[in-house]
Amino acid sequence: NLRYSLTDELRRIGGNIGYGIRPSARRLGHATTILRETLIKAKAQGIRRVLVTADKGNAGSVKTILKNGGVLDAEELLPGHPDITQRFWITAG
Repeated sequence: NLRYSLTDELRRIGGNIGYGIRPSARRLGHATTILRETLIKAKAQGIRRVLVTADKGNAGSVKTILKNGGVLDAEELLPGHPDITQRFWITAG
């Protein structure tokens, strides 16, 4: 899911790109591929920097974001959210 613009809420949690992988398909590289292809799409649409968020405790998502060039920008414990949300910026392309 590529979001072309960010609301205040998406700046805190969600970001420009969202994806999910069913449990039986995890650890097979699908998330890395999906994120990489979505970054290509973002660049084609003129989006040069994308925001991606993940729960700090979700090691698989954090690893996927880092593999795709993610740079940690901030961490925040949001009200009503059980884990720290990490925000990463990735240069598309």
